[in-house]
Amino acid sequence: MRALIQRVSEASVTVDGSVLGHIDHGLLVLVCAMQDDTEAEADTLSAKIAKLRIFKDGEGRMNRSVADVGGAALVVSQFTLAADTSRGNRPGFSAAAAPAEGNRLYTYFADRLAALGLSVERGQFGADMQVGLVNDGPVTIWMDTDT
Repeated sequence: MRALIQRVSEASVTVDGSVLGHIDHGLLVLVCAMQDDTEAEADTLSAKIAKLRIFKDGEGRMNRSVADVGGAALVVSQFTLAADTSRGNRPGFSAAAAPAEGNRLYTYFADRLAALGLSVERGQFGADMQVGLVNDGPVTIWMDTDT
């Protein structure tokens, strides 16, 4: 499973002009289930993200987790994280999980973050979404359970 995590001062996701999810201080998590991923990868990734210390402490060092700072998570499905750009100029996405399985694991992943105590907002799997954010720092972290 892959994720791109951004520390944000605010983020939102909109579909057809309606805001589906909005957070203030916290994490925007773009997530992609890959072929052969299972709940185990979602468990590993969600636990790592929930504990990731990328928020500043009193001394200005990145030493606090999203839970430590009372932040929330906006989780958005992002199959393009599976892009293979090794051939030609058009990316291929065959490494991404099939849509039904991708949706199931996306939902499971977001549910796991909530079970770990985070306030979680979500996008809509498979929708044409507009994501707005103010990246704080900027801090952007790439994570992959295969590496």
